[in-house]
Amino acid sequence: MTLTNSTQTALDDLYENARQAARNSYSPYSRFRVGAALRLTNGEIVTGTNVENVSYGLTICAERSAVTAAVAQFGPAIRIEAVAVANLNEAASPPCGACRQVLAEFVLPEAPVIFPAEDGARVLPFSAILPLAFEMKPK
Repeated sequence: MTLTNSTQTALDDLYENARQAARNSYSPYSRFRVGAALRLTNGEIVTGTNVENVSYGLTICAERSAVTAAVAQFGPAIRIEAVAVANLNEAASPPCGACRQVLAEFVLPEAPVIFPAEDGARVLPFSAILPLAFEMKPK
């Protein structure tokens, strides 16, 4: 994905917001501290962090935490124009499949997604990380 300097700067700032959110992670079991930041089409930035539970299935990822916060703050009509995921463990961590599907409900298809990869931060359009999202028209 080719980015202009201003777009790259905005993504770098969003990534820093995600890193800040990761500092609030509740991850006593895995110690994998993840944060996510979403830039909405209204210009607002909303963050989330992973919150683990002793019953691992009840754990919520940072991306889903951020989407939930965005809907709670701005309502279900939100649209996401950029996504950043960061972790304090310096490990590759693109959004998991469940998070990609939840993001698909609100994200613009060409929204840039920045996340840690093996060779540093990677940026892809959302449509590239979830090309075949499950879709159904709301009633």
